[in-house]
Amino acid sequence: MAFSLGKILQGLSGGDESVIGIDIGSSSIKIVQLRASRGVAVLETYGEISLGPYAKQEIGKMVKLSPEQTAEAIKDLMREANVTARSAGVSIPFSSSLVSVLVLPDVDKESLKRIVPIEARKYIPVPITEVTIDWFVIPREEGEQSAFDQIQKEVAKGPKQQEVLLVAIQNSTLRGYQTLTAAAGVNVSFYEIEIFSAIRSVVDHGVAPILIVDIGAATTKIYVVERGVVRLTHLTTIGSQHMTEVLARSMGWEFDKAERIKRERGLVSSTAFSSTENEQIKTALLSTLSRIFSEVNRVLLSYGQRYNKNVAHVVLTGGGASLPGLSGVAKTSLNVEARIANPFAHTEAPAFLDTVLRDIGPGFAVAIGLALRKLRRE
Repeated sequence: MAFSLGKILQGLSGGDESVIGIDIGSSSIKIVQLRASRGVAVLETYGEISLGPYAKQEIGKMVKLSPEQTAEAIKDLMREANVTARSAGVSIPFSSSLVSVLVLPDVDKESLKRIVPIEARKYIPVPITEVTIDWFVIPREEGEQSAFDQIQKEVAKGPKQQEVLLVAIQNSTLRGYQTLTAAAGVNVSFYEIEIFSAIRSVVDHGVAPILIVDIGAATTKIYVVERGVVRLTHLTTIGSQHMTEVLARSMGWEFDKAERIKRERGLVSSTAFSSTENEQIKTALLSTLSRIFSEVNRVLLSYGQRYNKNVAHVVLTGGGASLPGLSGVAKTSLNVEARIANPFAHTEAPAFLDTVLRDIGPGFAVAIGLALRKLRRE
């Protein structure tokens, strides 16, 4: 499916160039086109296209396409969504990257340039020459001591240390994305690991730690963000496709029917089904969600024990977070306040689209985050 806002918003935009964010997922591709106007990010168009049909599979199923097939899907989506821009930021899956926090000696930046590649070898399972790495020194907190600082004082005889965020992507992965985006006719300014794009569009400014739960089709990414910096990451191979598969088996439905009911009704009872069927649907979906929320609570506990502080709240994002009725279940299942992400809130769009954009917003967090980064660099 694709949606076009180009004609509706024509005339609201200024003369600056439009930019796009492209999120290539395992079951669909999402795109968002923004333009800067009066200091505001104006939403021009957005769209999503399912990848299943390109592999002769059902909508909602995760598939592995060739670069040529993926490029074809991108071109189809850009045409259907009436995308006019060609300058883009593109996401890299978290599963194809490494994000880790290193504890290193407190030395100057030039010394770190020598130390980080050496330390990175301990975490990267392939030769260091086969990856592109980047790193960032995590600032120390001001005005208060973290558990990390307290441990430093206790180990007085050891050298002073600092935390460094390490990011690595295999060169073969980057080359693959360069090939398919070139075939799609897209001018890519940068590639970014998806969790950093999502942070940009769903995390408000603040100092308190926030835990983000990104429910994708194949996996669920769980990570803690503090002062805009990723402090802890966790990946579990449970996603929204698993919900559909369990629902289909439980109800004796085909995959496509289970996927449609999941998206349309989710955890909300419907008069189209009997009370028994409504309960069966809810139970089937909750069997997967309970496993995801169990992992989230485990990460919450781990973070609290490691850093001696509590997460302020949880933000649910990704396509799976658009499940109707999810908010209420999350609030009762998690050990901290939870909310559904609303990334389109960072853009300006016609008021009559508010409800639609809020409903589909969680799935577009990465695409919006990419476009926002690109827009701010124009």
